[in-house]
Amino acid sequence: MIEIRPISLKEANRFIIENHRHHDKVQGHKFSEGAYINGELVGVACVGRPVARCLDDGLTLEVTRLCTDGSRNTCSILYGRCARIAKEMGYKRILTYILESESGVSLRASGWQYDGAAGGGDWTCKSRPRESTEITLFGESRKYPAERKQRWIKIL
Repeated sequence: MIEIRPISLKEANRFIIENHRHHDKVQGHKFSEGAYINGELVGVACVGRPVARCLDDGLTLEVTRLCTDGSRNTCSILYGRCARIAKEMGYKRILTYILESESGVSLRASGWQYDGAAGGGDWTCKSRPRESTEITLFGESRKYPAERKQRWIKIL
């Protein structure tokens, strides 16, 4: 049985750093939720204002990170819980982005709808070459995926 309960941003970020496949911690949030099985943290979701300024209308939230250890149904349960909390807080919609190569089955299972391709890609060009990597405070190099993203949305 999966139990969902609030979690601090510090705890959520610790889990994200240890487990997320391609992103680092988040800078801020409105709220974060943790998923537990037998008292062990198996997943987290961080929800905040939309990263894209044009979508930040005061009535929209974004799941900025969702990370699990692979435990069955955890993603769907966290997406569903985040949407319910956002609705209770008075928000009208919630959105998130996933990689183009991901199926979106957890989002579909929790009632979200595909809203189209968005962002991603390689930001480098011949005149200004860039690498899709970041150097962390600990000197580690992290590679970010350069593929396109899918935007998913749920009207509350």
